[in-house]
Amino acid sequence: MMSLTEKIGFHNKIKVRHLGFSAVVLCLSGCINDDVSDLSQYVKQVKARPKGTIQALPEIKVVEPFIFNPDGLRDPFRQVEKIKEEKSADISSSTGIAPDTSRRKEELESYPLDTLQMVGTLTMEERLWGLIKASDGTIHRVQRGNHMGTNYGEIIRILGGKIELMEIVPDKTGSWVEQQASLQLAE
Repeated sequence: MMSLTEKIGFHNKIKVRHLGFSAVVLCLSGCINDDVSDLSQYVKQVKARPKGTIQALPEIKVVEPFIFNPDGLRDPFRQVEKIKEEKSADISSSTGIAPDTSRRKEELESYPLDTLQMVGTLTMEERLWGLIKASDGTIHRVQRGNHMGTNYGEIIRILGGKIELMEIVPDKTGSWVEQQASLQLAE
């Protein structure tokens, strides 16, 4: 059984709820307006506007079917490096020039040569070092014999204003050839 104070508190809660509900209904009743003449007038104006024309759909272009013939193409499920290594093993026997694929690649060999920039030189312990800035902003110190670029480029000479490299690249016949490249000091 409820005590007298609990009954009074319960009745007060109900009164407060009724009072709140009445206030909401009173507020909403003030929002009701039966005069919608301005809305009707706007709808008539929109309907009175001249109707536009719809452009015709563009003509559908016929796509000619393509017949895929995989003969002579690279297998897309084999890794590219393995294919290059297999080709280099075949090619090296014909010219004698081939990249050393068994050596560990240096960090600058992961950047194409055109993304590298010579930013200066440094003399330490009577040895001239080149300073190379990679595309990620990192400055690397290189010396004669280091490799850089994606074409197996080996540094053959470091001068005050440029670094000379010897790259090993495949030619049209599929054999390897050496070509010289250089990086000029950036101004």
